[in-house]
Amino acid sequence: MGQQVDYEKIERIARVTLNRPRYRNAQSRVLLEELDAAFGEAMKDDDVRVIVLAGAGEHFSSGHDLGTPEEKEDREQRAYADGVRGIFQRSWDLYVDMSLRWRDLPKPTIASVQGYCIFGGWIVASSMDLIVAADDAMFLPAHFQYFSVPWDLGPRKTKEILWQGRFVEAEEARELGLVSQVVPRAELDQATMALAARIARTDPFVARMIKLSVNQVQDAMGFRTAVQSAHSAYMLMQMGGRVRPSSGDEEAGVRRLGGVARALEERPPSPSEG
Repeated sequence: MGQQVDYEKIERIARVTLNRPRYRNAQSRVLLEELDAAFGEAMKDDDVRVIVLAGAGEHFSSGHDLGTPEEKEDREQRAYADGVRGIFQRSWDLYVDMSLRWRDLPKPTIASVQGYCIFGGWIVASSMDLIVAADDAMFLPAHFQYFSVPWDLGPRKTKEILWQGRFVEAEEARELGLVSQVVPRAELDQATMALAARIARTDPFVARMIKLSVNQVQDAMGFRTAVQSAHSAYMLMQMGGRVRPSSGDEEAGVRRLGGVARALEERPPSPSEG
């Protein structure tokens, strides 16, 4: 469908794939825009009843794109306004406005997550209705732009995890309710598509009304207002220099935020590493 996102229709399921495995599916502006377009395509197709979001390669997503060649070129060609106004608008457009729109898509959505799901990866995955995780999935939350984490994990667990800056392993994510299923890595695609096929048997209008009602319960509890308000706190941290890449950490054009470096140093070995 695009340069960085693939789209395919498998019977009544739309499979959308982040396709930048070279950069561990780092989220450039182009990728997010193509993802938004892919979701729009699935919404227009009455035959599509469920959307599955996957990531090509070893990892679902390493998070925000902090400086790949494609991202740098795009920022030069389509620059936002200078100063705080432009920084705020870019952050709002790409991570708050889009994420809230994806959360409220009128069809069921499922994220299929393997390997790293870091920061921006969490944002995209958590805006889906359900998450199926491989047993090697490693989720890293933070106080990022679309701050759904307290709703995903609960207030006390969110504080404990964010203060330590640590990964949430797949099984812990399931116990906390972030993840619906944990399956062996080799069975991830099969398990996700099987779940999507079962959901696709539900009448599409009934499925839409269930999703609408559940999301409205969250909104009545303040979800949307809390997410939008938390973005201002994120911007304060960014403007205060508390959100920045770690120094001297570049790999094939990929840079990491400082919190990622800390979490990687302290993470437990994944199942595939023994």
